[in-house]
Amino acid sequence: MRSPASTYLRMARTMDPLAKKIFKGVLVAELVGIFGAYFLFKKMNTSQDFRQTMSKKFPFILEVYYKSTEHSGMYGIREQDQEKWLNSKN
Repeated sequence: MRSPASTYLRMARTMDPLAKKIFKGVLVAELVGIFGAYFLFKKMNTSQDFRQTMSKKFPFILEVYYKSTEHSGMYGIREQDQEKWLNSKN
């Protein structure tokens, strides 16, 4: 079984220069997306104030966060946020 690195090197030798640039660009874009999603999740997971900002600007992203945490077995975050935000308005 070949390692992913040797497969990549073998592919890199057989591709033309434009294909190499496109492949590298797609790879970099995917890595940026993965790390961006990780840091966004980490920030939302540790800051209730940031989640409130997200609820105002990007509610659909906050909904994905809530569903993913509930799916992983962490319940009550949504309710705690709603309770705090409701109390802060009063």
